[in-house]
Amino acid sequence: MSLWDWARTTYAADGVADACLELQAAAGQNVPLLLWAAWCAAEGRNPDEDALEAAGDTARAWQETAIAPLRAVRQALKSRAPDLDDEAREAVRAQVKAVELEAERHLLAALEALAPASSGPARPALAAMVAAARVWSPITPRAGLVQLADRLPA
Repeated sequence: MSLWDWARTTYAADGVADACLELQAAAGQNVPLLLWAAWCAAEGRNPDEDALEAAGDTARAWQETAIAPLRAVRQALKSRAPDLDDEAREAVRAQVKAVELEAERHLLAALEALAPASSGPARPALAAMVAAARVWSPITPRAGLVQLADRLPA
């Protein structure tokens, strides 16, 4: 299954979206990178240190160039503003959200291209997500990652 399809299915599972958003908001993690790591584990792919570093670099480039600026615009449009029609503001916000999702889809495609071929059976997602989280940030939000791992579909 492609990473995009897996991520969409996984994100829709009970509690996964909330766990991802908590890791993003409270711990500053990159959700596509974490989902890539969990997908690699589920697919029996085992990225080495170089692949993890490349994935982190790719995620950071997309985050800084596209995703973070789009997210900032979307969040700014969440608040009502004087002299702006709420319906028009919400319509633009929805368009920005769609573009932000498209940027994340492209990031997932770039990450999928960096994944090694499957080399064995599926393995637990937690260790893979911890490794990805460490590439992203010096502080590993272990409790949040455990919560996400517990909510991932089997």
